[in-house]
Amino acid sequence: MGKTLEGRHALVTGGGTGIGRAIAEALLAEGAAVTVTGRRAAPLAEVQGAYPVEMDVSDEASVVAGIAAARDRHGPVTICVPNAGIAEGATIPKTDAEMWRRIMSINLDGAFHTIRACLPDMDPWGRVIAVSSIAGLKGLKGAAAYTASKHGMIGLIRGLAADHLGRGVTFNALCPGYVDTAIIDQNVDRISARTGMSDADARDVMVGLNPHRRLIEVDEVAAAALWLCSDAARSVNGQAIQIAGGEY
Repeated sequence: MGKTLEGRHALVTGGGTGIGRAIAEALLAEGAAVTVTGRRAAPLAEVQGAYPVEMDVSDEASVVAGIAAARDRHGPVTICVPNAGIAEGATIPKTDAEMWRRIMSINLDGAFHTIRACLPDMDPWGRVIAVSSIAGLKGLKGAAAYTASKHGMIGLIRGLAADHLGRGVTFNALCPGYVDTAIIDQNVDRISARTGMSDADARDVMVGLNPHRRLIEVDEVAAAALWLCSDAARSVNGQAIQIAGGEY
């Protein structure tokens, strides 16, 4: 694309690993100044060229302070990528209040805190790109709390889009299927422990959940985020974009 984002400041939560890191690196390659946030310093430091900020998205005071630090370093945040999240599965009878609140506080409250703190910077231009999940659009068996949190992210994005029509700011969500990240490795371990399957067979189970029978690569999600930052996507607003190999 050729340094199309020079002069823009992007903030990516959960930017030290997985999808967040891929998006951060793609934005850096296009010339944006990038801040990556997370609760662990070590992964953030590995994102070459990005400004690392330790921040807990479930804690509003931490988010406000972290984004203030990012703003002091690189100026107004005009690209906001609420990506930080956790994936925990359990049926509702096995989901206690503590687990429910943990999932909601990171996945949904975290997106709310992050967007709310960045919004004042987005005038006359801005992009909010929330990383939801295919579980934001359909029910995920055995993960009702996670599904609810990801549905909530899409509702938040659509409400914001309605509130800011015609103001030069767009709000969209990315909804990946099963992506080849450390979360897949964790799920493979859980499946193997529960069923006695080999790791290879357990991984095949995860692969088979995507209709095109392969795990999605993080760069596929990052490419969609870059497109949403472009002028070509200036009329794309309030959308939940599936990157899921045909899942719907």
